[in-house]
Amino acid sequence: MDIEELDKKYVLPTYARVDVEFVSGKNAKLLDSNDKEYIDFTSGIGVVSVGHANEMVNSAISQQISKITHISNLYYIAPQVRAAQKLVEASGYDMQCFFGNSGAEANEGAIKIARKFGEINGETKRYKIITLQNSFHGRTITTVKATGQEVMHNYFGPFPDGFVYADAIVDVEALLDDHTCAVMIELVQGEGGVVPLNKDEVQALAKLLKSKNILLIVDEVQTGGYRTGEFLASNVYDIKPDIVTLAKGIGGGVPVGVVMTSLRDVLTPGDHGSTFGGNYLSSIATCEVLDILKKHKESGELESIIKYFNNELEKFYNTYRNFFTSKVGIGLMCGLRVKNADTLSNIIINAKENGVMVLKAGKNTLRFLPPLTITKEEIDEGFKSLYIAVSSI
Repeated sequence: MDIEELDKKYVLPTYARVDVEFVSGKNAKLLDSNDKEYIDFTSGIGVVSVGHANEMVNSAISQQISKITHISNLYYIAPQVRAAQKLVEASGYDMQCFFGNSGAEANEGAIKIARKFGEINGETKRYKIITLQNSFHGRTITTVKATGQEVMHNYFGPFPDGFVYADAIVDVEALLDDHTCAVMIELVQGEGGVVPLNKDEVQALAKLLKSKNILLIVDEVQTGGYRTGEFLASNVYDIKPDIVTLAKGIGGGVPVGVVMTSLRDVLTPGDHGSTFGGNYLSSIATCEVLDILKKHKESGELESIIKYFNNELEKFYNTYRNFFTSKVGIGLMCGLRVKNADTLSNIIINAKENGVMVLKAGKNTLRFLPPLTITKEEIDEGFKSLYIAVSSI
């Protein structure tokens, strides 16, 4: 039996698979089981931030697993502490970290912190969390309910109570009441279609929430780790959230999720936990990825690559204005709005056939999340294939 048949027999069909099996990679290049080469403009949906098979990350992991991979969070874990220090220092915020294994888990942790904060502060029990209609916060029962997209709620109820959805940032204030403990937002909505929020509106919201002692949670699962050019999108927007969630790119391919918060005294022993979160393997990978990306940022290479990629994307967009309506995004979290769903589907299919991998976001957005370490040569090669792919539609 081939891989497709085995997959259908043994794996639950929760993904619409693309008909390709990748067997190796190097930075932004992938090789499939038929020895065909691709340029990866997806980085595993924003995960492989320092590229495929990064030698420094691989070396750090290899050295660690020859010593110890896991014990438990009942004991001190040196690389976990170092990873927390690096995350906090990179953010510029006075925070502490909790480590889990995914973005959904990070958001679950953030929700628990906000709910306990609302319980212990004030005479009224505060439990409501406001999110945005176009949001995406995860696939667990609670984070599905935190997600504002109604289509995500089919079949899986009843859900936890207390989530309220605003159409836009400017509509949040009208929904605040005595039971609101937090507002949870993505500064650039990823799964919702690469939608950057308005900076002035976000800053006004942050100021309003602070005045009312309501928490601001920023979901940086996709934007964190220099994806937008700064370590956090919160840094780009010049705000100080009470809670930040991270995952995806900070582990470079190793599962890791993090809750960062300035609320140091809300959770106490026994309130929260994770068997695997922050173990030696994921922590050492996080430390190495953060070191690589910090150097990439400080050297100016990241800014140079962001400019180069966006210039090439702008050229591509202008060449095919008959297919696209606008270019959106921040940093290396980019998108092109496509005029209709059929065209978007055809572009993704043709791109794969011509050796470049791209993504869909929302209903009508062609999404680009290349490795942050992608080279100009790899960018050129990827766009060359993309031009061929679109010209044949």
